Amino acid sequence: MLVIRPITEADYPALMRCAEESGHGFTSLPVNEEMLRNRIAHSVESFGKEVTEPGTEGYLMVAEDTETGEVAGTTAIEAAIGLDNPFYTYHLSTVVHASRRLGVHNVVKVLTFGNNYTGNSELCTLFLRPEWRQGLNGRLLSKCRFLMMAEHRHRFSETVLAEMRGVSDDEGNSPFWHWLKEHFFSIDFTHADYLTGIGAKGFIADLMPKLPIYVSLLSPEAQAVIGQVHEKTRPALRLLEKEGFCCRGYVDIFDAGPTVECDVRNIESVRHSITCTVEVGEHHSGKNFIISNGSFDGFRAVVGKVNVDEENNIAQITTEMAAALQVKNGDHVRLIEQ
Repeated sequence: MLVIRPITEADYPALMRCAEESGHGFTSLPVNEEMLRNRIAHSVESFGKEVTEPGTEGYLMVAEDTETGEVAGTTAIEAAIGLDNPFYTYHLSTVVHASRRLGVHNVVKVLTFGNNYTGNSELCTLFLRPEWRQGLNGRLLSKCRFLMMAEHRHRFSETVLAEMRGVSDDEGNSPFWHWLKEHFFSIDFTHADYLTGIGAKGFIADLMPKLPIYVSLLSPEAQAVIGQVHEKTRPALRLLEKEGFCCRGYVDIFDAGPTVECDVRNIESVRHSITCTVEVGEHHSGKNFIISNGSFDGFRAVVGKVNVDEENNIAQITTEMAAALQVKNGDHVRLIEQ
């Protein structure tokens, strides 16, 4: 059984392994010991803080195999992005150039550089190691964050977003970045992506074009990947789309991958999650649920078969699940059917 829990200092080797396996374009998991250790320390501090509104907190979690103790993946939420480090995007919009006198009417697309998502919560760092990519493990890693948001609403902003990895090849070459590099930069995509991952974003403000870019001026290859996702990211995107997330024209400034967003109140797993009182014991149920405890600093989430008595608001769970969730009879849990 996999259990989602807050990361600890002892999980550094496992997090580094995830970073190494995640490959190019995974900005939030740089292969850098100092940055990963700092991120773990920041998460430990964030989980221990008492807050009344979202701030610079970052909540990093891992999926642990309860039988072996091995870490199978990681997932995270940033409470409010762009407050201590700029969060840049391009916005794809439409501009009309028209002249009645000449009988000309041209509709063109432009990319505008900005920081419009500042202060919003971000879903990030979702990575499941290949050997665990089966069953409901991916859903658990993704949806446990929505149960956390539903249970601890004051810690997160009204709008939640997620950056989807854009198109790049096995060597990390991005068609969109190739065009930017040719005209404005002199560094490779993988290096630019790495600098962003470790927080060294000064070069963006220094070199990125500030005026809108007409999409028609880009190379055909760069135009073709705007708003497109990496093939390995498609399952994650489908999960978010089913939750109500959609792209409103914002794309990544490096690989042009889409940023999707949703009002936290409209996220399906937030809207339809329920709270129940725990009853531990053997039961028979054919329904799978993702279920989390009511704690924050001791947050736990698992997936498995639960018998829900909706009339009496009771969730009957097995002894194994109760141990993984660190709950007992009479405690409350939050769950969503799968």
